Amino acid sequence: MNEDMRSLHPEQPPVVEPRPAAWGDPAPLGLAGFALTTLMFSIINTNLLKEPGAIVPVLGLAAFYGGLAQFAAGLFEFRRGNSFGATMFVSYAAFWLSYWWVAPRLPLAGDTHNAVGLFLLGWAVFTAFMSVAALRVSLAVLAMLALLTLTYVFLAIASFQTGVGPHVTTQVGGWFGILAGLAAWYAAAATVINEAHGRTLLPAGTRRPGVPPPARDERVV
Repeated sequence: MNEDMRSLHPEQPPVVEPRPAAWGDPAPLGLAGFALTTLMFSIINTNLLKEPGAIVPVLGLAAFYGGLAQFAAGLFEFRRGNSFGATMFVSYAAFWLSYWWVAPRLPLAGDTHNAVGLFLLGWAVFTAFMSVAALRVSLAVLAMLALLTLTYVFLAIASFQTGVGPHVTTQVGGWFGILAGLAAWYAAAATVINEAHGRTLLPAGTRRPGVPPPARDERVV
């Protein structure tokens, strides 16, 4: 009977299951965009670079690399079902895009030091709770976010202060920002290099989100 049923429709091709689309990991793009923009901005905050026009390259990076590229990475993280990566990249893309818009207008706006302080303090709070979530992501990302939290805190304190800047707290925040940018660069490099070589060359302390760590006598397959 089975042979008779198959002979009734000889012209129908066998059913082939569609292959799932392959998606690359957008995290290195987002981390690299965050890293370079943060490093340039933080070097200026440390007062190591004193050129009056040094802000111009930072604004360019803030708009296109820290902003648009990181925003695109966040959207692809949504597509991959990674709520942490999507929230982090889209949020910091919004930060850099807002900085790109706000920074040139601050000299024309008058006294804004309290408003800027609140702005930075709000980002410190956001980064702090993202650091808690990063405990289940990787040690490299956790280090980046913890250092970034301190960066925002010190920059916020500096903004609340009055008088002629840059304040010492701005410079301290700049040094923490440099460390945060380097940590982000390391996380990006580890992801790209390890994936390209098919093995771990740069350990990042990766954890599986939402999965408790195995006991010492257990193995992760």
